Amino acid sequence: MANQAEGAQAYLPDGGGLTALREAVDGCRGCALYRDATQAVFGAGPAAARLLLAGEQPGDVEDRRGEPFVGPAGRVLDDALEAAGIARDEVYLTNVVKHFKFTRDERGTRRLHRTPNRTEVVACRPWLDAEIREVGPEVVVFLGATAAKAVLGSQFRVTRERGRLLTLPDELGGDTTRSALATVHPSSVLRSDREQRRAAFDGLVEDLRVIAR
Repeated sequence: MANQAEGAQAYLPDGGGLTALREAVDGCRGCALYRDATQAVFGAGPAAARLLLAGEQPGDVEDRRGEPFVGPAGRVLDDALEAAGIARDEVYLTNVVKHFKFTRDERGTRRLHRTPNRTEVVACRPWLDAEIREVGPEVVVFLGATAAKAVLGSQFRVTRERGRLLTLPDELGGDTTRSALATVHPSSVLRSDREQRRAAFDGLVEDLRVIAR
């Protein structure tokens, strides 16, 4: 019987493509995050997209709706993709961690984002690996440090490497033509103060333009 020590790998279906993965993910018990989340949030987009974007985890709105990047950060990403000349409906969007990790405010009325720890990220990564293999994108863009470190290594620094075309690990196609790029998560734009927000947004757009070019 599957257990949490095995992580998500024990819950991946044998074959069936993205449809089978999407059906199986809500039954994942590879880490404890499923206990508090409303549902698992799988990726969405064309099954053969040339570009795959991976963020950290679903937020409050995504957890409730069961879709990736449909909350405030998703709207920032929509605007950034449009400014970079990339059509969102041609992009596959997903997250490294499929369940929302949160804490509640002092009143207990709002759910506040908490960063997944390394154990949770490692446990959940097989879902992302399976998505990358099924979609077969030319480029994978990691949005934020958690997503980038999950695949490119714990020593990876987005601040140092952002906006550069990199190579994916061999097991994910890095030995072929598949590339990677890391940039900030769109939620970081929202966290910027008013004076810095425009510059933060423009930086995200410029990184995405590397792909568009």
